Amino acid sequence: MKKITLFLAFAAAALTVNAQTKTTTTKTTKTTTTTKTAAPVAGPAKWNVDASHSSVKFSVSHLTVSEVEGTFKVFNGTIDAPTADFNNAKVAFDVDVNSINTDNEMRDKHLKSDDFFNAEKYPKMTFTSTAFRKTTGNNYVLEGNLTIRDVTKKATFAVVYGGTVKDPYGNIKAGFKATGKISRKAYGLKWSALTEAGGAVVGDEVSMNIKLEFAQAK
Repeated sequence: MKKITLFLAFAAAALTVNAQTKTTTTKTTKTTTTTKTAAPVAGPAKWNVDASHSSVKFSVSHLTVSEVEGTFKVFNGTIDAPTADFNNAKVAFDVDVNSINTDNEMRDKHLKSDDFFNAEKYPKMTFTSTAFRKTTGNNYVLEGNLTIRDVTKKATFAVVYGGTVKDPYGNIKAGFKATGKISRKAYGLKWSALTEAGGAVVGDEVSMNIKLEFAQAK
């Protein structure tokens, strides 16, 4: 009888320990679940470009058989966003023409001359948006006035919004990639020469690939 009583007591103790373990596990799981946080989402605010994590690149055909790429090293931009998803935001951007870099000093000097940008007289390119609208998912269309030299024309860019996140230092960042094409000759960059076969040494269509990271103003 004593053996049965001891066995029952031991079994009851084991069940109690097991139940306590399950309860602890359940509580731990719940705690872990509630501590997970989603990426921070920014509300209406002004955003400034983070140039150290951004790039402004372009490419143009050369001799009709290849492409030459280049970058602008100095630029600045802002976004005034009325909503968290940036729909209908106002975008302003400018580029220092003298910062052009195609990895060829002689070519860069030529591009800064009056044959192309005339950087001495027109040191900046500017863009001011007239519309920034969401189409599907993270895709947007950016329209605005692009000024190169003394010519201002409408320009359109396809934009992909990469998302918004808080960095390790507590700054809220947002990323965008914009692509578009313009006619250089339409903006007064009219220098031209022909190959023996009659093709253009430098193409007219310029492709732009702009990757920008913005920091929310504090």
